[in-house]
Amino acid sequence: MIRRTLLAIGLTVASTAPAFAHLDPEEHGSFMAGFSHPLFGLDHILVMVAVGLWAAQIGGRALQAVPAAFVAMMAAGFGLAVAGLPLPFVEPVILASVVALGLLVAIAARLDVALSAVIVAVFALFHGHAHGGELGVAGAMPFAAGFVVATALLHGAGIALGLGIGIGRIAGGGTLTRILGGATALAGMALAFG
Repeated sequence: MIRRTLLAIGLTVASTAPAFAHLDPEEHGSFMAGFSHPLFGLDHILVMVAVGLWAAQIGGRALQAVPAAFVAMMAAGFGLAVAGLPLPFVEPVILASVVALGLLVAIAARLDVALSAVIVAVFALFHGHAHGGELGVAGAMPFAAGFVVATALLHGAGIALGLGIGIGRIAGGGTLTRILGGATALAGMALAFG
């Protein structure tokens, strides 16, 4: 049990370490440029992991439905940006998503799965739009596939971490998950006002 928890924590840390900046699509390919994109911004990392943590707290169908709603609506937001359709307040909503999702984890909000999916989907629309706005010379479909895969992996890391520490396998695991949520919200505030 402890080994699984340590593995989940290690995978989370490894998956969230922004070891490289946005990659040049001409040098590395559009898929890798897209894959690196969510790993470069702390706001994206915090939200993606928080979605997984929250899904783990809710449990059941939320383990698939909440991350899937995020990924699907993020792709839709990307499509809006690529099509040239503006979306107001993209950066403020992204920062608000860090705070809000951190708080939802901190208070261990166990909302209806459909409502939880809608909440993350609204935020995901803005995250996807930001990805589309930074497409540059990358090919749209490979770039999108790259950031979708990276996002799903970050969600998976959050779920693994949440399940590893949140079910009581470690004394105080639920409390630790809530502390991580609070730290995420505080980091979001620091990003917003820093």
